[in-house]
Amino acid sequence: MTAPSGAATALVERAEGMTVASALAARATADPERPFLLHETGTLGFAAVDARAESLAAALAGFGIEAGDRIALVLPSCPEFAVAVFAAAKLGAQIVPLNPRLAVADLQYLLRHSESVCAVTIEQYDGLDYLQIFEEIMPQLPELQYLVTVGEEDLWYDDRIFQFEDLLSAGSGRDFSASPGQSDPGVCFALLYTSGTSGKPKGVELSHANLLSAAAGTADAVGLVPDDRLVGISGLFHVYGLAAGLLSSVLSGASIVLQDDPGAEATLDSVDRWDATVHFGIPSLFVRELDLLRERGASPGSLRLAVVAGAPVPDGLVVALSERLGVPVVTGYSLTEAASTVCASVPDDPVDKRRFTVGRPVTGTLIRIADPESDGEEDLPVESVGEIRVKGSGVMIGYYRQPKRTAEAFDSRGYLRTGDLGLVDEEGYLHLVGRTKDVIIRSGFIVYPRVVESRIETHPAVQEAAAVGVADELLGEAVCACVVPVEGAIVNGQEIVDWCRETLADDLIPDFVRFVDSLPRTATGQVRRVELARSVKTESRSA
Repeated sequence: MTAPSGAATALVERAEGMTVASALAARATADPERPFLLHETGTLGFAAVDARAESLAAALAGFGIEAGDRIALVLPSCPEFAVAVFAAAKLGAQIVPLNPRLAVADLQYLLRHSESVCAVTIEQYDGLDYLQIFEEIMPQLPELQYLVTVGEEDLWYDDRIFQFEDLLSAGSGRDFSASPGQSDPGVCFALLYTSGTSGKPKGVELSHANLLSAAAGTADAVGLVPDDRLVGISGLFHVYGLAAGLLSSVLSGASIVLQDDPGAEATLDSVDRWDATVHFGIPSLFVRELDLLRERGASPGSLRLAVVAGAPVPDGLVVALSERLGVPVVTGYSLTEAASTVCASVPDDPVDKRRFTVGRPVTGTLIRIADPESDGEEDLPVESVGEIRVKGSGVMIGYYRQPKRTAEAFDSRGYLRTGDLGLVDEEGYLHLVGRTKDVIIRSGFIVYPRVVESRIETHPAVQEAAAVGVADELLGEAVCACVVPVEGAIVNGQEIVDWCRETLADDLIPDFVRFVDSLPRTATGQVRRVELARSVKTESRSA
């Protein structure tokens, strides 16, 4: 199953054979002064970012950092993050983007597992002193030789620590040797760790070609043009921010707003400040923005499109957003292992397709629906629920240092086993149903959480909901609905159960309801179902 024949493919075709470094160089040559990075500290054009990346690459080369070495990026969304990405690409090195909000133990684990030789980090962020953190963990990380810091601290006390701006000055005008593999789009460029909702995170190896293919597919589906200004990318450290955000901007010539604060209020303020035209965001961000927009009584006038991705989209959100913002709202389905966007709806799609599906595969991507319990030689019939499997130019090289898991991740036809459940309708649109691991087995019957959640979220007093399975002696697993009520709403568990009973089969009706202030989420917006189920279980025991 391929993208519809009428889909735009201009950027996908143009990106073929490019590396991340050559993509920026081409854009910097074509549009040198066009704004690229928009940040509270100022605006940088494409040529300025390319020049800074060249200087940083030269300075890092002076340390002996070369092709294949890994550079960890422990930064919020800021210009230095982008410059470091392109500097690494110029060296033929690999980037390891890491969430700056990681617990210290997790940060240390990932730095060790990735064997990063250099880290670029913020000095102070979100109340944390990263210089102190690295001082504590570097003795346990023999591979980590250099630390580059973004900030204004005086770093005279350690000859392995350098300030970012000092390196830009030191590398300015200096030549460095390009790696023979620097021009190969098939080599690994980024090692991105999965969010790890259960077990240890896996390092996903993505090539230049993987990332640029997904970025181009996203840009073509959304219809990005040089006059666009993107907002709502919550972080560049995850695959969607890197590919669909940063690299889509390079390929299309659009500008991207880099936000220190990814919250709803700050995002809406950024839309107004920068006259943003395309608003990306996870569902929970848009839900919070809707409340703020109702309070403000006004909507941004510059937007032309909103893109909802990163987590299951409540059925009513697309309609509510479109009405409030006055623009089309499209949806998407992304995976770290596929370099971000797999499927996307487009502005010209019928409203029902944008509301109830995640669109059709982007150019260069194939999907199939297979029996999750089999190796999947045969596709399931149209409209059948099964495991979504993906093949295409965005699909990963593999899991770093895990050949067995890499082999297990693909079926006999070379398709990636996503672990997601869905169905494809007769028109080729993908409907997400849930995760294979999220399936609840209640009295022998399969319950797909998303079906239950979609019904609950139509209740006027409910902001969002998550259904999880809880061990039960009689049922095997009981269905617990964890509900975040609308602020100020008055609602009880029995009302939620009765609401579900109106439209859902008896086997899908929640056995009990828990009200929570918020749902625990990963950095990319996915609900941490294991954590949620554990808290429900603990609460039940103490009751």
